[in-house]
Amino acid sequence: MRSDIVIIILGMAAVTFLTRFGAQLAFRQTGIPAWLHRWLKHVPTGILTALIVPALVLPRGVLDLTWHNPYLLAGIVAALVAWRFRNMPLTMGIGMATILLLRWQS
Repeated sequence: MRSDIVIIILGMAAVTFLTRFGAQLAFRQTGIPAWLHRWLKHVPTGILTALIVPALVLPRGVLDLTWHNPYLLAGIVAALVAWRFRNMPLTMGIGMATILLLRWQS
């Protein structure tokens, strides 16, 4: 294995450990403040959005907000299903079926 890859992995492990250990140490006596707890609840939503939205609107590396973008249409359908039914397996299934159908038609 290349030494630069090992150094990167060890560095990432150290940063992950230090951030988790540091937070445990910082809030050991007082606990997490209420404002921080409320703020942290929104982090997964923000991260998931940052991961998904570029894949939907930049499928070929260029902004594509047209009806010819099957990823965007499938994402809209999946978002509507998630909003209406609040069922993750159903949302994923319908989203995947939509993208397969749209790609099959094109």
